[in-house]
Amino acid sequence: MDSQEAALALYLEENDGDRLTDILVAALDDALRLMQEDAGRETLH
Repeated sequence: MDSQEAALALYLEENDGDRLTDILVAALDDALRLMQEDAGRETLH
């Protein structure tokens, strides 16, 4: 289980809305970082 899955499991156990927001923001940051890295590798012709 990765850290995001563990954090989500903790949220479900404690029903903490602020923690869920933190998890979602972190996941969005990861997704945007990956997209930015991929865009940086593309070459323009």
